Amino acid sequence: MVRRPGRRESKADKSRRVAMTIDRLDEHMPDAKIELGYRTPLELLVSVVLSAQCTDKRVNLVTPALFERYRSVEAYASASPEELESMIKTCGLYRSKAKSIIAAARALVEKHGGRVPLLRAELEALPGVGHKTAGVVAIHLGSDSAFPVDTHIGRLARRLGFTKHLDPTKVETDLRQLLPRDRWAKAHQLLIWHGRRTCFARSPACERCVVASLCPRIGVAKTTRRAGARSARPSAASSAS
Repeated sequence: MVRRPGRRESKADKSRRVAMTIDRLDEHMPDAKIELGYRTPLELLVSVVLSAQCTDKRVNLVTPALFERYRSVEAYASASPEELESMIKTCGLYRSKAKSIIAAARALVEKHGGRVPLLRAELEALPGVGHKTAGVVAIHLGSDSAFPVDTHIGRLARRLGFTKHLDPTKVETDLRQLLPRDRWAKAHQLLIWHGRRTCFARSPACERCVVASLCPRIGVAKTTRRAGARSARPSAASSAS
């Protein structure tokens, strides 16, 4: 078992622990990949925009009909906001998402010849496309290096002691400093899968976690101990038997 890091963990030790964590997750989940369904860079961009504060499963229920209706960037650029809103309504924040998709499509037509740009900075410059969305699109196009931070990654990075920051941009900076560039994209996906499958926000399944021996369980250790203490106490029924 690897000793859990204390307050004085050096950057070199932390980097080694991060690498070991990603190695174990990769061994446990070798098929980790983005769960949004898409076939083209444009469909990827639209799907990632829709996934904000929405599950990938819900997005995947909406996009088949959406992609059939809007087959090109020009189709999105000339779309009726009301019609687009009606097709994505179940994804939440549908008015702002429809506005973002239409505005981004118009910018693609006007500034990029109708093509989705490959660099994160160019993607982020599109209307309605934020830093995280641009990073996700870039790494899944394989066109630019990034370590985009979503809710799961931010939570796990703090719980594992990889960062103390709440701001996603600062969390990304910390993670990028702890892993070599060629591992960022895979680490991004592995942490998301681990957050969805094991390291839950409220009740992490530490008892079956493959990286438990590497994790200081920041923010959950006390809760886990209390839960263990409660489960160890005999119930009234068992005491009476």
